[in-house]
Amino acid sequence: MEHGSLTDTSASTFSIMEEDHTLANSARFVLNQDPRVAFCGYSIPHPADRKVNIRVQTTGDPAKDVMKDALQNLMVMCQHVRGTFDKAVANHKSKKPEEMDVDQQ
Repeated sequence: MEHGSLTDTSASTFSIMEEDHTLANSARFVLNQDPRVAFCGYSIPHPADRKVNIRVQTTGDPAKDVMKDALQNLMVMCQHVRGTFDKAVANHKSKKPEEMDVDQQ
C-alpha cells in the first residue's frame, strides 16, 4: 500500500505486509544506490507485526516508479545469485572424488 500526497508524487511511504528486515534492508540498499533517490529509510512499526514501512523521497521522479524499478533490480540480483550458486553446486557434484582438493574431502 502506498501512502503519499496526490500533489507531490516524489515522496511516498510504502507499507508492505508479511515482510521483515530481510526485504526492507535489501530494498533500502538498492534504492539508495539509485541517483534519483534523495532519501530512503524503513521502519517496522511493531516487532509483533509482520509489516514494514519504506519511505522513498526522490529528486523529482514519481516515488512509485523508483520503488518499482528498485524491486525489479533486486529481483534480478537475486536471480543472478541463485543462478551462480546453482552452477557452483552442479559443478561441485559433477567432480569425481579424485578431482577434488584434499581440503574439500
